Amino acid sequence: MDFITPLISIIDRLCTATASRASRVINLDRSMHYLTAELNELMDKRDDLTTRLEQAELDGSRRTNEVQRWLARVEVIEAEAASIMENFGQSRQGFGCFDPSCCSKYNMSTEMIEKLHDIIELKGKGNFERLVTEPRPAPVEEKPCKPAIGIGVMLDKVWEFLEEEKVGIIALYGMGGVGKTTLLKTINNAFLSSDHNFDVVIWVLVSKEFVVSKIQQSIVARLGLPWADSEAHELLTSKIYNVLKKKRFLLLFDDVWEGIDLGDIGIPLPDDENKCKLIFTTRSMDVCSDMDAHRMLKVELLNDEKSWQLFCEKVGRMDVLESPPIRTYAKTIVRKCGGLPLALITVGRAMANKETEEEWKYAIELLNKSPSELRGMEDVFTLLKFSYDNLENETAKMCFLYCSLFPQSYSIEKEKLVEYWIAEGFLDSSYDSNAYNKGYAAIGSLKVAFLLETGEEETQVKMNDVIRSFALWIASGCGVNKGNFFVEASLGLTEAPGVKNWEGAQRVSLLDNAITRLEEVPMCPNLLTLLLQWNNCLNRIPDDFFQSMSALRLPDLSFTSIRRIPVSIGQLLELRHLNLTATKVTTLPKELGSLAKLVHLNLLRTYSLRTIPREAISGLSKLVVLNLYYSYERWKIQNSNCEDEVGFEVLETLTQLRFLGLTISTVTSLHRLSGIRSLVKCIQYLFIKECEGLHQLELSTLGYGKLLRRLSINDCNELNYLVVEGEAGENWLPNLEVLALYGLPNLILVWKTPPREASLQNLRLLNIWYCHRLKNVSWISLLPRLEAIYLFYCKALEALVSEDEKLEPDSKSFSRLKTISIRDLPALRIITPLALTFSCLKNIAVIDCPKLKKLSIRTAHNSTTLPTVHCSKDWWEGLEWEELNTKNAFLTNFTSN
Repeated sequence: MDFITPLISIIDRLCTATASRASRVINLDRSMHYLTAELNELMDKRDDLTTRLEQAELDGSRRTNEVQRWLARVEVIEAEAASIMENFGQSRQGFGCFDPSCCSKYNMSTEMIEKLHDIIELKGKGNFERLVTEPRPAPVEEKPCKPAIGIGVMLDKVWEFLEEEKVGIIALYGMGGVGKTTLLKTINNAFLSSDHNFDVVIWVLVSKEFVVSKIQQSIVARLGLPWADSEAHELLTSKIYNVLKKKRFLLLFDDVWEGIDLGDIGIPLPDDENKCKLIFTTRSMDVCSDMDAHRMLKVELLNDEKSWQLFCEKVGRMDVLESPPIRTYAKTIVRKCGGLPLALITVGRAMANKETEEEWKYAIELLNKSPSELRGMEDVFTLLKFSYDNLENETAKMCFLYCSLFPQSYSIEKEKLVEYWIAEGFLDSSYDSNAYNKGYAAIGSLKVAFLLETGEEETQVKMNDVIRSFALWIASGCGVNKGNFFVEASLGLTEAPGVKNWEGAQRVSLLDNAITRLEEVPMCPNLLTLLLQWNNCLNRIPDDFFQSMSALRLPDLSFTSIRRIPVSIGQLLELRHLNLTATKVTTLPKELGSLAKLVHLNLLRTYSLRTIPREAISGLSKLVVLNLYYSYERWKIQNSNCEDEVGFEVLETLTQLRFLGLTISTVTSLHRLSGIRSLVKCIQYLFIKECEGLHQLELSTLGYGKLLRRLSINDCNELNYLVVEGEAGENWLPNLEVLALYGLPNLILVWKTPPREASLQNLRLLNIWYCHRLKNVSWISLLPRLEAIYLFYCKALEALVSEDEKLEPDSKSFSRLKTISIRDLPALRIITPLALTFSCLKNIAVIDCPKLKKLSIRTAHNSTTLPTVHCSKDWWEGLEWEELNTKNAFLTNFTSN
C-alpha cells in the first residue's frame, strides 16, 4: 500500500495540469481578444505621443532618449503581436485537448499571455514627464583656415561693428581672391577661444548658384534638427524661424552674389532688439545695399610689405630669394600680382622650386604676355571669371575688356574712356548726354564688381594688374585666340613690333613706349583700334601707313612728336575718332575732309597747328566734337582774301556739332564769334589770348555761361575783370571746372559782381599767375568742389580770403580742397582770416611769401589728416602758432624745399 500514495499524488498533479492546459486552450479566443484590445490602446498611445513629438520638434526641440527607446520597443512588440495574430488565424481548428495540435495551441496561448503582460507593462511606462529636450549644438564649429597675413586691421574693424548695438548686418566686400573667405573663417574661429554672448555661430556657403533649400538644410543641420530631403519649404522655414527666434545667433554667409530674403529662409531679421548679427561676403557693392547692410568693410589688397611676406611664405626658399638677382625678379613678380592674395599664393607656389635666374626671368615674361601659362594662374582666372560672367550686360563686358589695352595700374580719365567706348560703338554713338551717362554707368558697374578701381584722381579709373591679365585672357577667348588683342603697352619699346605680330588683331595697343618711328606698312583689315599715344619720340609715320586698315575706327596719336598726318588717313572711311592732342602737327591734310563718319576730332594743345584748309573740315558733316583749345587761332575773318583757310562760317555748317573747344587771339574774332549763336552754345573749352583792347569779358552777353567747362585767359594786358550778369540767385557758369588767368597785369577783380552762393558749383581748379593788381580771391570760400589752388607771382595779393569775409570755425568752406600752392606773393599776410579744418588737404606749398606768418590750418582730432607742408626751413621756423600742439602735429608733415 506504500506505493499507492505517491501514485495518487502524481495522478492528481497530472490531472490538475491537464485541466489548466485545457482551460488555456479553451480560452484562446478570449486571450486573443484581450491582446488585440491592449495592442490597439498601445498604438493609440504611441500615435498620440508621436503627434505631440512632431509638434514639439517644429519648435526645434528634440525627443529624449527615454522616449526614443520606448517608441523603439513599441515597434518591436507591435511586430511580435502581429506575428502571434497571424499564427492564430492559421490554426483556428480542432479545439479539443486530445487534438494533435493541442500542444502548439497551448504554446500559442502562453505566448499571448506573455505578450499581453508585456503590452500592459509597456503601456504603463508610456507616461513621461518630459517628451523632448532642447537641441544643444556646439556654439561654434571650427573652419579649417591657415593664419592669414595682413587682415589684422580689418578684424579689429569687424569687432568694432559687432559691438555696435544698432548694427545687425555687416558686409565684407572685395574682388575675387582678395581674402574675404579667409577673413570670414578667421572671424568664425575667433569665437572658439573668446567669450561671447551668441548661442550659436552658423556658417553657410551660399555661392553663385545658390538655392534657398540648400541654405535652409545647412542651417537645420547646424542646429541639430531632424529634416528630410522631401520636407516642404514652408515647414523648413517655420522650423528654422521657431528655433532662431529663441536664440542669439551669429550668421556667417560666404560668397553672396545677390540679395537674399532672410524671411524666406526663416531667419529673424538681426537688429538691436534680438542682438543677433549677420556677416556676409560678396564681390559686389550692389549686394551690400540689396542686403540692407548697416556697415560695409572693403577687404583691401595687400600692401607691398604684406605682399612680399605672403609671397616669401609660399615660395619657402629664402636661400633662393636672398640671392640679389633673383630677389630683384621676385620683387617684380610680386608687383605684378597687384596685392591680390590668391595670385601671390598661386605664383609663390609655382615659383617654389625655381632656382635659376633664367627660370625667374621666364616667369616674368609669362606674366607680361601669357600669364595663364604659369602654373595655377588659369585657376585664378577661372575664379575671377565668375565676376565677369555676372556683369549685367554685354556692354559692360566689352567696356571691361577695353580697359586692358592700357598699361598696368594706368589711371585713365573716365571721360576719355567713355569717348573711346562711344567711338567703338559700345554705347550710343550720338555723343549726347544719354551716351555719356550710359558710359559712366558702365564704369560704375565695373567698379561695383571690383573689376575697376578709382585711379590717382576721382576723375580716373584704373585696373588691377591681375585683373588686367585676366581681361586679356578673356579677350583672347580664354587663351584660344591670342592675336585678337595685341597689347605691348608701357614696356619700354624703342622699336615697333613687327607688323606680322599684329596684322590679325582687332585692337592694338603700343602706348607709352619710346618708339621713334613706324617703318613698316601693316596689313590689318580687321583692326578697329590703334593706340600709339605717349610715344613721345615718335616723329614719323609713313604716308601709306593707313592704306590697309579699312575697318579702323579709332587711332590715338596724341602726345607723339609727329609733325604731319599721313595722307592715307583719307582712306579710313570707317574712322569715328581721331586724337591728335599735343602733337607737333602744323597742317591738317585736305584728305581729312573725306572722313564722312568722323565724329570726334581732338586737336587739344596742338600748339604748332598753323594751317587748316577749308576742305579738311567742311566735309566732316557728322562731326560732333571739335576741340581746338590751346591750338589753332588764325580764324579767317569774313571777306578776307584767304579763301582756302577755315573760318567760323565753315564751323557753322557742322550741324551735328555739340562740343567745341576754341582758341581766340583777337578781339575781332571774339566779337565775330559772339554773334554766331550756333557755335557759342557748343563752346565748352575757351582759350582767349593776347586780345588787345579787351577791357572786360562779358561771358553772359556772349552766351558762354551754361556749357563752359574750361576758361583760360592769357596775356590780355587791358583786361580789368570778368562779367557774368544774371538774376539774383542764378547759378553762374554751372559747369565750369577749370579757371586759368595768366599775365593779366590790370585785373583788379576776377568778377565785376561778386559771385552768388549758388555760382561756380563745379569749379575744381583755380590757376592765377602774374595778376599784379589782384588783392584777394575771397569768393573761393563759396566753391563746394574746389580741389586745387595755384597762385603764383601776384605782387598785390594780400589774402586768399580777406578779413572782411565772415567765416565760422566750423565752416564747410574748402571741404574738398586737396592742394594749395602759392609762390612769390610778397604782400600775402593771411590765407584765411580764421583757422579752418581743411579735411581733405594733402599738400600745401609756400615759396617766397615772407609776410605770411600763419598757416590758418586747424588740426583735426586725427593728426593723420594733416597735409604735408613744402617750404623753406627758415620760413617754417618763423611761423607763429596759436597752439604748440598744432606745430608739433605738423612736424612730421614738414618737408624742406
